[in-house]
Formats: sequence, structure tokens, C-alpha cells
Amino acid sequence: MELIVGNKRIAAQTLRRIPGGVEAQLAGEALTRLLDATFRSGASIELLGGDLDHHALDVADIRMAGASTTVTLLSAGARALH
Repeated sequence: MELIVGNKRIAAQTLRRIPGGVEAQLAGEALTRLLDATFRSGASIELLGGDLDHHALDVADIRMAGASTTVTLLSAGARALH
């Protein structure tokens, strides 16, 4: 599985499937692109591969701890579980 933001693939440090979406650990340019898409540009965020292939994703949660940022992305329309 890979994350696509707009027309660019972004490299997640880890990408883990969860019910309704994925959790990604992001840093550097990958995190910046995702945040820009979420809060500025409105570019699409999609997953390439797996059972959510080409599904639009929405940012449901962002958790920062030290140098690690974990982003929860849910398939558009799915509800957050927490």
C-alpha cells in the first residue's frame, strides 16, 4: 500500500491497515504534503493498493509525540472509532 497526495506518492515510515482506513507514521516532506493537502490545497488523499485501492481518505486524527507523527486516515464517509 502507498499513500497518494494529489498526484504525488508519499513515503510513510510505517503504514498499518485499521478498520475503516489506515494509520501512517509520517515525517519531513511526507508529513508536510499531507498537512498541506488537509488544511490548504484540498488535494485528494488516496491509498494505492489493498482493499482500499483508489479510495479517498480523510484525516481523522493527528498524534505527535517527539519526532513521531501518527496520522489516522479513514475512508471518506467512515466514522472515527475513538
